[in-house]
Amino acid sequence: MQIRDDEERGAVESRRALESVTAYRFATEASDAAWDDASAMKCEPLLAEVAPQLVRAIGSVAANIAEGYARRSARDRIRFYEYALGSVEESRAWYQLARRCLAEDSLSGRLKRLDSMRRLLLVMIANERRGGEWNHRKS
Repeated sequence: MQIRDDEERGAVESRRALESVTAYRFATEASDAAWDDASAMKCEPLLAEVAPQLVRAIGSVAANIAEGYARRSARDRIRFYEYALGSVEESRAWYQLARRCLAEDSLSGRLKRLDSMRRLLLVMIANERRGGEWNHRKS
């Protein structure tokens, strides 16, 4: 019974630690916004097929950060953070394609948030490559 309690406590602590990662928080917030944007995009017949791709790409950012964060080796963390970085770039491309059907201020805000995620991920990757303890864990 004690082992199970310790495992559950560890899982809760790990989840809290992940949620303290700014790039992860930004990605989950961006995912919520992407749902609204995808709804607007579906009203434009030419973008109806792009909308689900935007939602998947944005969702992939958070998913890859979470998966990387859970990895024990720096090499594995870097790989997943790089996947997240690729999904940020894919999301930018989908937003650029949808620029005609989204409000300019909304689009600008979404792109700025993606730029912030890109910068944060690049720092996370660089810190992992240097062997830094930016996330308070060791490989």
